[in-house]
Amino acid sequence: MACIKVWCSLVLSFLLPHSYAHMDFFTSIGHMTDLINTEKDLVTSLKDYIKAEETKLEQIKQWAEKLDQLTDTATKDPEGFLGHPVNAFKLMKRLNTEWGELENLVLKDMSDGFISNMTIQRQYFPNDEDQAGAAKALLRLQDTYNLDTDTLSKGNLPGVKHKSVLTAEDCFELGKIAYTEADYYHTELWMEQALKQLDDGEVSTVDKVSILDYLSYAVYQQGDLNKAMTLTKRLLELDPEHQRANGNLKYFEYIMSKEKEANKTATKTDSQIDKETKAKKKEPNKDYLPERQKYEMLCRGEGLKMTPRREKKLFCRYYDGNQNPRYILGPVKQEDEWDKPRIVRFIEIISDEEIETVKELAKPRLSRATVHDPQTGKLTTAHYRVSKSAWLSGYESPVVSRINMRIQDLTGLDVSTAEELQVANYGVGGQYEPHFDFARKDEPDAFKELGTGNRIATWLFYMSDVSAGGATVFPEVGASVWPKKGTAVFWYNLFPSGEGDYSTRHAACPVLVGNKWVSNKWIHERGQEFRRPCTLSELE
Repeated sequence: MACIKVWCSLVLSFLLPHSYAHMDFFTSIGHMTDLINTEKDLVTSLKDYIKAEETKLEQIKQWAEKLDQLTDTATKDPEGFLGHPVNAFKLMKRLNTEWGELENLVLKDMSDGFISNMTIQRQYFPNDEDQAGAAKALLRLQDTYNLDTDTLSKGNLPGVKHKSVLTAEDCFELGKIAYTEADYYHTELWMEQALKQLDDGEVSTVDKVSILDYLSYAVYQQGDLNKAMTLTKRLLELDPEHQRANGNLKYFEYIMSKEKEANKTATKTDSQIDKETKAKKKEPNKDYLPERQKYEMLCRGEGLKMTPRREKKLFCRYYDGNQNPRYILGPVKQEDEWDKPRIVRFIEIISDEEIETVKELAKPRLSRATVHDPQTGKLTTAHYRVSKSAWLSGYESPVVSRINMRIQDLTGLDVSTAEELQVANYGVGGQYEPHFDFARKDEPDAFKELGTGNRIATWLFYMSDVSAGGATVFPEVGASVWPKKGTAVFWYNLFPSGEGDYSTRHAACPVLVGNKWVSNKWIHERGQEFRRPCTLSELE
């Protein structure tokens, strides 16, 4: 097995360009597709290696069969056999020359070239961070979409085209990664799944003792002492000499006796104590996001529903950009997604050809998406934004220039002061947790270097369909906008007064199944003074 793993890692020198070294593969499905081609080439090179080994073994086999027959005949009558001068000569020749040649053939290493290539190319492979990032993405998807471990392990996800399952070893690896993050909740879930699959008869390289070792400690860390003791005893039945398990069992028994003494003093019965222990609900670690529950419900499509009265005020229409000359004869389709804040969707607003051009321009430049750190004022990567992005200027391509002009015509806003078109591709479980596009009052210098004021509005193109997940949600108001290729959504981040509209706090939900491509244009205040005049009311 160890040899197979090494051979599967062998690479031809032309597979990946130097620019791909350590580039956070897990944050972009677009870049991960290159690894699929790499792996295909690896399989081809592995087959070539196997063929070379088989050819070598076939030569050795033919030699052995020939000599087997010859020596059988010779050993029956050695003197008579060697009485023939040709046989005597050929024996001298074989032992002096031919056996030496066979020895060289046996010692010939057919993998030398492959190992050299691997040494050179391994630096361009995904690293431990990529593997851990992909594992954490699975845990994130599990929590966001309320998926149990068995569902994920069997690959039963909505919209999948290529079903894949997790082995007991895969489940064990997920549990270990959670363990290194002190995430004992997910450690328990995935170690239990690994154990279940072994109990069901799956053959695996991972053993029950290793699983039970992690599982018992994770359970103990979550306060379930009874279960921790039960698991530890099961481990010791398999390996009575396990040093750590023996020590843990003694410690658990000591803690249990202390707790019982303390509870008896408080006049509680053993059954009451057991019930209280079982009543403790195990949950993922609490985090920094106050609207986590609401955000995840919206991602699952379980958000607040509009009242019929409000829904009646939402319409679809043909829109000419307020009589813009380009759209009077050919208006575009527009529909209302939400009323407050007003979110509108433009239908069939970007063609497949334009999408492919934008993706081709962006893909070589994709790099890990960053966020603005209000403490340092600098851009930095963040675990709550898992994607890669690139910026495209209008002067680089007539397609990008045409897209920019389209946004200006349909919004009525000046895009000359807007930021460049940002193209983003989401990775495994790719997401961008709830955030504001505009700078708040406690971030006065957020866009100071641009000199164009705050972000007045956001235009967002959906450049791919997503099989499951990936919605744009607004937790403050309960709105969910689902990706649809060729459409775009638009909303204002600021009121006409220039004050921020806090109801526009939004998020990109994790992509459960599929590949999500978007591009967006952040339009700034400067240049809009006469296009969207200020009002006297702060919230108008």
